[in-house]
Amino acid sequence: MADIVSRDVRSRMMAGIKGRDTKPEILVRQVLHQAGYRFRLHRKDLPGRPDLVLSKHKAVIFVNGCFWHGHENCHLFRLPKSRQDFWEAKISSNQARDYRKQLELGGVGWRVGVVWECALKGKWALDQEILLRSLEDFLLGDKTFAEMRGIQH
Repeated sequence: MADIVSRDVRSRMMAGIKGRDTKPEILVRQVLHQAGYRFRLHRKDLPGRPDLVLSKHKAVIFVNGCFWHGHENCHLFRLPKSRQDFWEAKISSNQARDYRKQLELGGVGWRVGVVWECALKGKWALDQEILLRSLEDFLLGDKTFAEMRGIQH
């Protein structure tokens, strides 16, 4: 199937996609900040430059876009029909990099949390209170890895 916009328009659209300070990331930051948690953003000295770093809890949080990180069984992820080889390789390399960075962080004593975009928007988004409870369970608990997803039916 052909793209519905020209190559130049598609290129501009893709170039406008941000890697940090996204709406889902800002929402997670607001929920945590309003609850009294303090954090640093995108620390360059940590593997993968986590979106949020909560040093007091020795925890990091990544806010992953469901498309870019290939969130399986998610209503927000669908592999494009055009250039499938390119997209499969791109998303697979993103997933492999995510896994490597999570292992590296765990290896140096950090606990890793991942909040998926579908937990924050879309038809099965979590309520902010439930999201905060899930984040606090991770931050105050002893899990080394936690994943916050949208509600699955």
